[in-house]
Amino acid sequence: MRHLIDFGDLSRAEWESLYQRCSAIMDHPADFLDACRGRVMASLFYEPSTRTNFSFQAAMLRVGGTVFGFADPRSTSTAKGETLKDTIKMVSGYADVVVMRSPKEGAAKAASLYSHVPVINAGDGGHMHPTQTMADLTTITRLRGKVDGLSVGLCGDLKNGRTVHSLIKALAKFDGVKFYLIAPRELAVPEYLRAFMKERGLWFVEVTGLEPVIPQLDVLYMTRIQRERFVDPLEYERNKGIYVLTRRKLERGRKDLLVMHPLPRVDEISIDVDDDPRAVYFDQARYGMFARMALLTDLATQDRLTPDPVAIGTKPLCTNPNCITQTEHYLPPLIKENGGETCCAFCDAQLH
Repeated sequence: MRHLIDFGDLSRAEWESLYQRCSAIMDHPADFLDACRGRVMASLFYEPSTRTNFSFQAAMLRVGGTVFGFADPRSTSTAKGETLKDTIKMVSGYADVVVMRSPKEGAAKAASLYSHVPVINAGDGGHMHPTQTMADLTTITRLRGKVDGLSVGLCGDLKNGRTVHSLIKALAKFDGVKFYLIAPRELAVPEYLRAFMKERGLWFVEVTGLEPVIPQLDVLYMTRIQRERFVDPLEYERNKGIYVLTRRKLERGRKDLLVMHPLPRVDEISIDVDDDPRAVYFDQARYGMFARMALLTDLATQDRLTPDPVAIGTKPLCTNPNCITQTEHYLPPLIKENGGETCCAFCDAQLH
């Protein structure tokens, strides 16, 4: 593995190797204090973050490395019009690994084309969030002992929820997982993910009600309705607060149910759920730090490599307004196949 852009690019064997290292770090952290000594992580956050930003910084420091970066692009030359390509070529000359979050879908993929060092996608708009998925799988494996054969409910904004998109790609690598996709119709999973699930023969059902499916779940993965992803404020107003998990609703759940959430929450999980032993979202956030420690001990210690030349684009093929190609027009016109459909290789949107 050179970059981590999309969890779907990892094999199950690669994930299990990472999890074994993560488990070793959790059990014997002192053995890894110098794993990244002398290595530098660049933290490029073009979008607000608490857990991902802080846990990556803590992870790098706990394995002996150092960190530089920004959490507000207005304080950088991006505000002067510098391209992503130029930023990445410059930053990858200073660092051993680049961790990047952007509101633009496909931004991390674009960065990886020009970087001399590994790039980690820390969230690209409403597209993917692979290291949150590492936290999710670590939590499930640590607390349930396995992932195979579980029934998983994904609830909330499944259209724009990058954590959900990455988690579906990851769970597809395990055997016998059942997916309950709980969302209002206008916030259902994107078509490319539906095609992905059908192509792989995954068991899934799409429903609009939360309570009826709670008794059937091993894992309930709640997500917030994300105001920042809505172009139409009225659409947000129609959907906010549509799913709220309360202590009363949780009474219908199994005794060993795991209630998870990538955080931050707004109102979709009542505070009185926090004290229920099945609520593991704060543990999940902590496990994310250990998962990122495991990832950094691999990627931050790799050799520098000159990236292969890529074509220079002139006009984007993709019409997704949130795709990175809409603002960085020099990007090459890359395509991929998803579920038999031709899609943008940056944001996975279907090309028409």
